Amino acid sequence: MIPKRMQAFLHERLPERTWKNRLRRENGRCYMEFNATDVDRLARLGIEVDRLGPHLVVCMWDEEAPMEVGGYLVVDNLAMGKPAMGGIRMLADITPAAVHGLARGMTLKNAAASLPFGGGKVGVIAERSLKPEEHLEIVRRFAHLLAKYKPLFLPGPDVGTNDADMKTIAIENGLDTVVSKPAEMGGSQVDLVGAGAGGLVIALQALLEEMPRLKSLPQFQNLNIPSPAEITVIIQGFGAVGAHTAQMLEARLPGVKVVGVSDALGYLYDQQGLPVEKLFNIWRERGHVTRNYFYEVLLSDQWGVSLTKYSSAPNDLLRESAFCLIPASPISNYLDLDESTQPAVTVSRMGQWSVIIEGANTYSPDRARRAARARMEREVYRQRGVLIATDFLVNSGGVIFAAQEQLIKTPGELRIPDEMLGNRPAVDRWLAEHAEALQDLAEKRRKAGEVYREKAIRANMRELIDLLVADPDRLPCEAAESISIRRIARRESDRTAAEIMTPIYTIQEGQSVAEAAAQLVTTNSSLLAVVSPSGELVGVVTDWDITRAMAQSVAAQAPLEGVMSHPVIAAHPQDTILQMIEKLEHYEISAMPVVADGKAIGLVSADLLARKSLLRLLQSQIP
Repeated sequence: MIPKRMQAFLHERLPERTWKNRLRRENGRCYMEFNATDVDRLARLGIEVDRLGPHLVVCMWDEEAPMEVGGYLVVDNLAMGKPAMGGIRMLADITPAAVHGLARGMTLKNAAASLPFGGGKVGVIAERSLKPEEHLEIVRRFAHLLAKYKPLFLPGPDVGTNDADMKTIAIENGLDTVVSKPAEMGGSQVDLVGAGAGGLVIALQALLEEMPRLKSLPQFQNLNIPSPAEITVIIQGFGAVGAHTAQMLEARLPGVKVVGVSDALGYLYDQQGLPVEKLFNIWRERGHVTRNYFYEVLLSDQWGVSLTKYSSAPNDLLRESAFCLIPASPISNYLDLDESTQPAVTVSRMGQWSVIIEGANTYSPDRARRAARARMEREVYRQRGVLIATDFLVNSGGVIFAAQEQLIKTPGELRIPDEMLGNRPAVDRWLAEHAEALQDLAEKRRKAGEVYREKAIRANMRELIDLLVADPDRLPCEAAESISIRRIARRESDRTAAEIMTPIYTIQEGQSVAEAAAQLVTTNSSLLAVVSPSGELVGVVTDWDITRAMAQSVAAQAPLEGVMSHPVIAAHPQDTILQMIEKLEHYEISAMPVVADGKAIGLVSADLLARKSLLRLLQSQIP
């Protein structure tokens, strides 16, 4: 059943002819697909096509489900590698534009972490008040919708979903079709080990070492880097990321004081530092922290000696001061100049900070939001001297840990047998039988994640400061985006013919010119590989060869040998994009086969390279 909100949205935005031409049904599952060439249709959905993507947008739903099951998949960009990796967000009012914004954030985040995965995201339309059995059934059925896109998209958890939901998807689709699984499945335990939070702490550690270089900039001339015992931190959002961040700060930076935290019910602030372990235990047991702490601790302080402040207005935490602010709540617009955008707080009311480390997803490709972000940074960074470490540079710990589930392959003997998929009791028994080996695999992946996270985030912080010091006019958001795009461009330039080639059509030597012309038309191809009976490449025939033959009055039944091109200009499977471009330009041809061991295995063309290589990025970003 298609969700009512989704149905209303799509009928309002897409004309009836689009539904008729694009809607595909497969066993009760419905799909409408759009790619980067569908500029107008995507614009109707609120998505602007740009130089990075999106690669694919899918509206999908299960019309045979007894409940509403539907949502959107956006595969934004695959330049870093295939598949795209990103979370499944479950919200009642999620839109394609919102999913695209999150997918773009994943493109930049995976690139910043130098992970060999593209960026993508899923939005499932569902109320947060679902009963557990309803939530489970929606996840299970949506797993079946996503199964169609296993080669293109690798899901993980996000707002509204968790590791248990990833287990459900793995039961339906297979262990290697999902990341951030429970340890019992060999998963990297992203939430339990505080993978994302650890990245924020590493970023702060690295910036304490790198920030003194900012003193060459006018706004940082009076910058003072305190000792760990003098560092104070405010955490907006004491959820999974915020709570683990507070706990890890005390472990990795002894002496640091967490002086303020907030959640949906209020905020706590104490200049002397808050009892992090007590707050962490309250969060783990009951979820909300601030109000519970107020009633259980502050109200019972009969002598009134506590200096801790409690307010039921959570956003007002950002009016308090500290050395470091860590936004870690699902509020992308935490700070803005314009009150009409409803930020958590306006710049005019913000506290005094020296650095902001963004633990929340704040990036958006929307032009208006990008412009607002730049205006905010011009005031906060350039005028007030507050360094901003952009979200996708620092909060990639989760995806780094999750990626280990693909980078460290699952041994064949630890993959759920295909015939068992979908049978939860049988899978649970199989997991129990392989528990020790799967736990060992989970631990191996966890350790690899820790090493990778440390290296990647420290490198990002060093490069961020390098760029800001080198160009005083550059904003942090511009520097951060440049870091990711340069990595995408470098990866793009390193892609090989084998990675991007398209299938090539063949024709047997000895066939006629007319047969070749007919095959070029029916396959809508510009080039055919002429092969021997044993499959060896002996030549190529193009539409130009056919046109020339007609102009020279070559008989239609004449054999191809007389008109085909040979010897053949070809690409090697390991040729890079730049090497292929140079070869096409040098020989003044528009397409060529990819040849291995004397056989044509694919085709590359100027059009393909223009689409695949992001030439503007290569020209503008590679030094």
